[in-house]
Amino acid sequence: MIDKIFFTTVFISLLIAIIIIFFVVSIILYHRRYIQLQRERIVAEITILENERKRMAADLHDSMGPLLSTIKLNIHSIHVTDEHDQQIIEKSGRYIDEVIRSLRQISHNLLPATLERKGLTEALHEFIKQISDKQLLNIHFRTAGKIDIPQEKEIHVFRIIQEITHNTLKHAKATQLQIVLSRENGFFLVLVKENGIGFDVKKMKMESTGLGMKSLAIRTDILNGSLSIDSVPGQGTNYFIQIPAG
Repeated sequence: MIDKIFFTTVFISLLIAIIIIFFVVSIILYHRRYIQLQRERIVAEITILENERKRMAADLHDSMGPLLSTIKLNIHSIHVTDEHDQQIIEKSGRYIDEVIRSLRQISHNLLPATLERKGLTEALHEFIKQISDKQLLNIHFRTAGKIDIPQEKEIHVFRIIQEITHNTLKHAKATQLQIVLSRENGFFLVLVKENGIGFDVKKMKMESTGLGMKSLAIRTDILNGSLSIDSVPGQGTNYFIQIPAG
């Protein structure tokens, strides 16, 4: 009788343990699947975003720019004798020139033409020059080693550095920003260092609802790389990205 009770107790205990293990494993698998679906969603958002940027940049550059230039030529071909009318035509021409410059800038921000024509390094030099001309942030950029990142990956490296730079401008209150792009031991390395106010990295990752910080991690994943962010409030922030060169 005692043996029967013992075996029954053991059997029930094992059964409960199996049920508990089953639920724990199910929760873990569900959590992993949820994280995977979240990442796939963000990857899809990034892909759609880049495709839309490329399409809009092409439309602005290839359609709107030439159309406005044609309108300007047509306006200036009008012959008027009244001085006031002539002033209006000249003013309209200047307005059109300003619109064309704005469209070119928007097109460039959407997809830098230099990135496709001359590659990542030149595109970054151009981007940094534009930022430095308008902001008080002192940016130092240098490269080391052969930077021959495949073209389909360049856009992600460019967006990572662009996002970090914009975050620094918006939130860090930094005066110095150092960007190093290098190749060492079969890896492309991106090091970005700023002397801003810093932040709590763990808290930021948990509370961030925007695409910005998440896109850094997802773009790094797309590149099969790793991302490390080291920051202490009041002591600035360091970003380190390691990307396989193969």
